[in-house]
Amino acid sequence: MSKISAYTKAFFNHENYHGWFKKKTFFEGWYYKIVDKTEKYAFAIIPGIAMDAQGNKQSFIQVLDGKNLSAEYFKFDALDFRPNANKFKIKILENSFSSKRLKLDLPKLKGLLHFDEQFLWPKKLTAPGIMGWYSFVPFMECYHQVISMDFNITGKLNINKQEIDFTGGRGYIEKDWGRSFPSSWIWMQSNHFSKQQTSFKFSVAKIPFLTGAFVGFICAFLIDGKLIKFATYTGAKLKKIQFDDKNINIILEDKKYLLTINADRAEGAELASPVLGFMEGRVKESMNALIHITLLEKATNTIIFNDAGRNGGLEIAGNTKELLNFD
Repeated sequence: MSKISAYTKAFFNHENYHGWFKKKTFFEGWYYKIVDKTEKYAFAIIPGIAMDAQGNKQSFIQVLDGKNLSAEYFKFDALDFRPNANKFKIKILENSFSSKRLKLDLPKLKGLLHFDEQFLWPKKLTAPGIMGWYSFVPFMECYHQVISMDFNITGKLNINKQEIDFTGGRGYIEKDWGRSFPSSWIWMQSNHFSKQQTSFKFSVAKIPFLTGAFVGFICAFLIDGKLIKFATYTGAKLKKIQFDDKNINIILEDKKYLLTINADRAEGAELASPVLGFMEGRVKESMNALIHITLLEKATNTIIFNDAGRNGGLEIAGNTKELLNFD
């Protein structure tokens, strides 16, 4: 398959690699969150590629150990990064990544995991990803996609020479690509609620657009096999955003629902984040946040969901005061 065909296919399949014609000021990274059945082990695995403004390139794999509050950045040559032109499959030397499996061959982390019972993000011709029609705008600073809201894990990992069985655990996959992360953002995710196959994701950011900027948000809530979306482009409204060192409180509303989010922040570890292509930024991410969700159906004034998600991924980064100007 030619690069043109691969790029065109990625345009409607956001999980695929997008950087076929990129030579500088570009990054692309995939985010795997995996938690074992006992919930004693939680990792974020982030493979990707980065190119700075001078055209220097590197590929990388970041590993966040959510329980031990530590992170490692493994740097590779850009030539070690081998994307598949036809589908979502990435290889970095002996490490490989797809929506169905994860193979790791790192100094202290090795093994093979398989994913099933997937809830993949539904695609439409006019909205191939979570960004809706914004995904077709050619000048966005950063693009985002949820690949899998939730899945079951089978397999084992060798962690520091200790074999850990991840069978029966749960996972989540998303990705970002573009020039830089936003100047400020809040991101959170959990798929560890009382009822399995329930998954929640929310992010809000300061987004440059044309000659100005706006505070945009996207939220996806998987409950009882139904995907409920709140986003700037769906007409939903951000009614409240409040945060301090301990808590984050957010309220979203659309014509049908009122969604309240209360997240208890927790300690995390520092990850590298992209700035003008290269991984020179820094952001702390927790994988131990508790995210309480209440979903009210407005027509009947009935609370149809009220539960807290464990093992919550949570980031709050940049000049977050910018996010308070959301009207």
